[in-house]
Amino acid sequence: MGKRIVNAYKNLDKNQAYSLKDAVKIVKENAKAKFDETIDIAVNLGVDPKYADQMVRGVCALPHGNGKKVRVAVLAQGEKADQAKAAGADIVGAENLIDSILAGKIEFDRMIATPDMMGMAGKVARVLGPKGLMPNPKLGTVTTDVETAVKKAKAGEVQYRVEKNGIVHAGIGKASFSEEQIYENSKAFIDAIIKAKPQGVKGTYMKKIALSSTMGVGVKVDLAALS
Repeated sequence: MGKRIVNAYKNLDKNQAYSLKDAVKIVKENAKAKFDETIDIAVNLGVDPKYADQMVRGVCALPHGNGKKVRVAVLAQGEKADQAKAAGADIVGAENLIDSILAGKIEFDRMIATPDMMGMAGKVARVLGPKGLMPNPKLGTVTTDVETAVKKAKAGEVQYRVEKNGIVHAGIGKASFSEEQIYENSKAFIDAIIKAKPQGVKGTYMKKIALSSTMGVGVKVDLAALS
């Protein structure tokens, strides 16, 4: 570990779990890199994603956005394409968008499609699927209301999906955010994960939560204090 991290851990009990507000304070105070570090949250869940009834996946609208500029592509045509452009989509197209993806040109972070275009989207499923970019009705990225979908994506709505080790993580802000903004974003994300609890889960659902910054220390959150 670098000298800065070592010094930070001198004032931090790695075995102690802190209240969410205290964890936010500690992480923000130790985010001292020369760039605006991302504040990350990691939630360890008691699920086994290989079973369909234990998959945790969804979207969360953060009250203060995540501080990241999201490039949005929309697969649509006609009036819906015009609405997407007016809403601020970075890329809007149909066959031409599919062709560029097949050519390896993926210059977006989120892809939205209208239902009538999903047959066309199937051509790039093998390309976008592994990258988590394939439009999905459950994530609100297959919709007739492209205007709202684009605006939500641009406002900092985050998608999450549990990994095979049972961990869900996301960037929920920047070090330049106020403590209150980071706290409210963290709380919104945790609440979204709680609401997404699958019916097939038995035993302890939420096992561990930790906050960290890109180059900073990891801080455990006291689960009991959350309730």
